[in-house]
Amino acid sequence: MKKGLVILLTLALIVGCLAAFTACSGEDYDLVVGAIYIGGKDETSGYTAAHANGIKKAIANLEKEGYKVKLEVVDKVDDTDYNAVAAACDTLVAKGSDIIFGISFGYLHAMNDKAAEYKDVLFSHATGYLSNDTNYNNYFGRIYQARYLSGIAAGLKSIELESDSIGYVAAWTTEYAETTSGINAFALGVQSVNPDATVYVKSIKSWGDTAKEQQAAQYLIDTYNCTVIAQHCDSAQPQIVAQENDVYGCGYNTDMTSDAPKAHLTAPIWNWHVYYQFAMEEALKDPATFVDAVGNYLGGLKEGFVDISPLSENCAPNTAKMIELARKEMVDGNWDVFHSAKLSFEAIQGEIAIKITPADLGTLYTPDPEKEDADPNPYVCKVEDDQVTKTPDYVITGTMNTFVAGVTDVDKM
Repeated sequence: MKKGLVILLTLALIVGCLAAFTACSGEDYDLVVGAIYIGGKDETSGYTAAHANGIKKAIANLEKEGYKVKLEVVDKVDDTDYNAVAAACDTLVAKGSDIIFGISFGYLHAMNDKAAEYKDVLFSHATGYLSNDTNYNNYFGRIYQARYLSGIAAGLKSIELESDSIGYVAAWTTEYAETTSGINAFALGVQSVNPDATVYVKSIKSWGDTAKEQQAAQYLIDTYNCTVIAQHCDSAQPQIVAQENDVYGCGYNTDMTSDAPKAHLTAPIWNWHVYYQFAMEEALKDPATFVDAVGNYLGGLKEGFVDISPLSENCAPNTAKMIELARKEMVDGNWDVFHSAKLSFEAIQGEIAIKITPADLGTLYTPDPEKEDADPNPYVCKVEDDQVTKTPDYVITGTMNTFVAGVTDVDKM
């Protein structure tokens, strides 16, 4: 009898240990999230940090709701190395990832192939264009909307400074629709308050190079007397250069007021956690319906995915009011940046009011005869039959390669 009792107690102890081991092994998590980063997972600023912070915030929000979520990361993965990206996917799948996020453009082909290999795992890729109908999607945002708002701040500051010369340090120009649409949106925002302004663009041919960013900003100030410096590049160097030259600027990605407190006006920013939480929630609901529910995501101001940082005290009077009026038109769906209509502002009985006027924006896509896969048809944003038209997303995010009037590429002068 006693021997039987000992055996029962021993079995109970073994079962208890196995249960404890299972809990410690992570099998009781509601969701295992995998992430592939181009930079280091512990970086405190820049592109990778923005995504990493967004994923962590999304997980924290889900944990507040009672979910158990585990994060697995493979970092410092070169997006030009297909094998390294594929190996990162293999590693994350082996660690039990239910969904894998890849944050760099160059990851798209390897993730596409691995999605076909691991059909029970969800793959979600930032900034790309590949996807499938079952377990692979892409995500990006309407950052051009935020750039338009920052353009209003820049244009009003240029008026205050009695200047029509504004500079823009760009990673690239018409090589990518992302950079082209961003520059165009910023310029249209400037023109909504200062129609006489010219935006001078200097490209550094790199997504991030602090020395080149610094040099480009200084060149724009010295050569074109730019009094406001905007940017589409990774570091705060253009804002720091602006402050050193007693001019002003609009940053990017994060609020750069602390980097240049006497110069910075505002910055277009990303709220990556908005997408990451949405994607994780849908993955928790039912992986089989993830792609249908999330789709190829393109969030904007309405979703809170993009925005501008808080306006600094360097901004000109009425900046906040005019920006909020423009924001409302976009959020409410009454107007968007690449409709064939322009915004302007007027004073009515002492109050600022917004005005929407039909207007051709001109050619936004010009076919490249040297590219075999180029769309043979140009795209012109114009008023048709007295009706305002809307530029399709595929032009804004995929093919736009021509600047609107008022933008000057200094490298082509």
